[in-house]
Amino acid sequence: MTSNRPRPITAPALMDWMRSDQPLQLVDVRESQELALASFPADVVHLPLSGSSDWLDSLRERLSAEVPVVVLCHAGIRSLHFGQWLLEQEWGLDVWNLDGGIDAWSLQVDPTTPRY
Repeated sequence: MTSNRPRPITAPALMDWMRSDQPLQLVDVRESQELALASFPADVVHLPLSGSSDWLDSLRERLSAEVPVVVLCHAGIRSLHFGQWLLEQEWGLDVWNLDGGIDAWSLQVDPTTPRY
């Protein structure tokens, strides 16, 4: 049985992972206006939760079960819920949640990322 909670990852640990040769898929569930305020400094699959009707049908094809998924949002709550939902789908995904979200990223890793 799959755990229904994504594994937490801190902002510094995510930075280390991004600098390594280990693959990962970054999924940002924030709204477009949030990305405009504070974009994440890497390629992300942008899946704004309010627009799920636009991407839900193609989601399984957009995420590879072969590569771990790290979900992020502003503070880590929406991404945690989305990560839990992903695990409930039983697609075999390895799901992680950025603890504290983009706000923690700004405080712990990259102060040039605007806080909002």
